[in-house]
Amino acid sequence: LAARGYACRSWSRTPRPLDGVAGFAGAAELDDFLAGADILVCLMPLTEQTRGILNRDLFARLPRGACLINCGRGGHLVQADLLEALADGQVAQAVLDVTEPEPLPAGHPFWDHPRVMLTPHIASSSQAESGVDMVIANIRRHRNGERMVGEIDRAAGY
Repeated sequence: LAARGYACRSWSRTPRPLDGVAGFAGAAELDDFLAGADILVCLMPLTEQTRGILNRDLFARLPRGACLINCGRGGHLVQADLLEALADGQVAQAVLDVTEPEPLPAGHPFWDHPRVMLTPHIASSSQAESGVDMVIANIRRHRNGERMVGEIDRAAGY
């Protein structure tokens, strides 16, 4: 998005510099990050620290009328808090590609909510060619004793 001229901000547990993106990290910078997020896109892994992070408190720190897009995990969202934030206008719109449970049961309020768009967990697609390229590159890195791309930090949970 930044390469296409959008003003982008990111927040993560630890600093991660990205070209053209204003980066924020850690709990100390979360408020500043949220204050400038007209559209909040959640792509985080689900860990004990991120479960329920999309909640009443977080929504209150967004600019009034912000939009939420959750493509991370359904467990990030406290659904009742989102319904409340939508009702009082704190959040204007929500796009949910992930829910908990998935799919939502018939009759769930999100199905018919005029400001909630549900998508069937299709926000990401994998390209076979790029996947093969990554595997080949990681085999080379492993053989050369280098750190592989995409390694999992079991202590962090992702």
